[in-house]
Order: sequence, then C-alpha cells, then structure tokens
Amino acid sequence: MDRRKLILSGAAAGLTASATDALALQANPPPAGASGPNYETGGASTYSRDEMVRATSDFLGVTAESAGAAIERVFKEQGQPTAYIAGEEGSGAIAIGLRYGRGLLYMKGRPTMEVFWQGPSIGWDWGGNASRVFTLCYNLQYPDAVFRRFPGVEGSAYLIGGLGVNYQKADEITLAPIRAGVGLRLGANIGYLGYSRKRRTLPF
Repeated sequence: MDRRKLILSGAAAGLTASATDALALQANPPPAGASGPNYETGGASTYSRDEMVRATSDFLGVTAESAGAAIERVFKEQGQPTAYIAGEEGSGAIAIGLRYGRGLLYMKGRPTMEVFWQGPSIGWDWGGNASRVFTLCYNLQYPDAVFRRFPGVEGSAYLIGGLGVNYQKADEITLAPIRAGVGLRLGANIGYLGYSRKRRTLPF
C-alpha cells in the first residue's frame, strides 16, 4: 500500500471512530451531576397565574377571588413558579413551636414526588392548628434540590383574602407557602423548615 492510500485509510478510520463515540454518548449520556451539583440548573417550565389560582382554590377549598388575591401578590414579587407543593401540616407552640408536614411536589414534565417537612420556631404564639398548605417554588430546577433547610425571610409574612403567605429562601431557591386559616400564628414566630424524602421525628 503506498503512502497516499495509507493516509486516506487512517483518516477514514478516525472519522468512523469519532462518529461511533458520538452515537454512544448520545445513547448513553453521562449521569446528571457527574461533576458539580447533583441537580440540574437549566430552565424548568413554569406555571401561569391562572393555573396556580385554579390549583390553589381547589386544593385549599377557598374562592377563586381569595386565591387570586394571594397569587397576584406572590406573582408580582416573585414571578412564575417552576413547581408547587400541595400538602397538609400540623403545628403547635408554647413560645417554642414545632411544625410537621407532608405533601406532593409537582413539576411539569417530571414525576410527582412525595415530600416531608419539619422545623422549629420561636415567638409569642400559643396553641396548635392543622392546615392545608400550597407552596409555590421559585428557581427550583430539579426536584432533589428542595431537600434542604429553608429559613423564613424576615418581614415576609402577610395575610391576603384570609390566606397566610410567607417566604422561605435557601441559596437561589425561594418557597412561598400559602396557608388557609393560620390567623396570627403566621406573623408571630420565626424559624426554618427542613424538607426531606422521609418523615423525621426530630425537627432539627
């Protein structure tokens, strides 16, 4: 074989190997988080105002007007959420309080995931209550990213249309829990909530 044929043969083999490697990579992409964080940071699909008003109204059992007023306030401050959690929780306090909850996390194009949360609080509230909670999630690009502690944002609690709303923030992710019938307890304590895959007895 002369030199020219040898060069052409080597080039063809190289192109074939490159094409094979590309096809193999496409068929078997590297696992998410192989380097860096173990969750994606791309743009997740968002929910519109109308979608959230309907879902909040149906789940919390309130009128569309009440749900719309609360959603409007949150949308004005945070924009469109990338996910939401619909669940129930119980809490009690004698100055120092505890809160436990359980719900389902919804994201467009992803399976529904069960989520638990628990955390302590301190303030001047007393007594106990059980309520449904509808939490809007912002900048949550991957479900697993919710499993962390979220401190309450100071001064964020308010009541709109009979619904209590406050903000919790960790890094770039913001949660906006909307609770029905929480009364003054919402603004009377500070604390954090830790979200987990399994129920935890200790809230710390």
